[in-house]
Amino acid sequence: MRLRRLLAPALAGLPVLALLIGLGTWQVQRLHWKTDLLARIAASEAAPPQPLGPAPQPYRKVVVTGHFDYGREALLGVEVRGTALGAHLLTPLLRSGAPALLVDRGWVPLERATGIERPEGEVSVTGYVRPGDRRNWLSPQDDLAGRRFYVFDPEAIGQALDLPATAPFGLVALAPAGAPSSALPAPAQHLPQPNNPHLGYAITWYGLAAALVGVFAAFAWRRLHEPA
Repeated sequence: MRLRRLLAPALAGLPVLALLIGLGTWQVQRLHWKTDLLARIAASEAAPPQPLGPAPQPYRKVVVTGHFDYGREALLGVEVRGTALGAHLLTPLLRSGAPALLVDRGWVPLERATGIERPEGEVSVTGYVRPGDRRNWLSPQDDLAGRRFYVFDPEAIGQALDLPATAPFGLVALAPAGAPSSALPAPAQHLPQPNNPHLGYAITWYGLAAALVGVFAAFAWRRLHEPA
């Protein structure tokens, strides 16, 4: 009879326990994925750039040659630096025998007193491969007419810029050695360094699962020792 009094609380707590353990396990999987990603980024940072292939790994440091199409420049995102509001300058790089590549040449202020460097002729750009973003219901609406984009979707941006074909990934330009810091656009200085909080998240979820088991054990002990 006393054990039957624990049946309803146990059935109520089991789904919660399963959810907490599932969340902890998911964070462990995310931890392994992020650790591997950070290791690949570190190796790419230390290695010389490789020629861009047709299907490069994300965040691989590469070098690519082509001609910038300045007539189809666009702005991506919103970023404040100091007191200046700006965005990242996207410029298609036209390549012989390959789809156009959207290059994030760096940050530019929306209001600027100095000009933007636009090298003519064939250029070689060193940078890292940026995968496309996924749009969701929280994503802001792009301004197609104003060429202002807030989600890096190469296919959608390429269509809006009237490019015949666009690579399904982008390139974030890296600043060459000795480049002046005041030059515009201001390219990235190094590869991204994503944070890796998943171990703490896993400990939290598993800790809550252990706490739930402890609370139920204490509850069960009291119920089993109550007078009939």
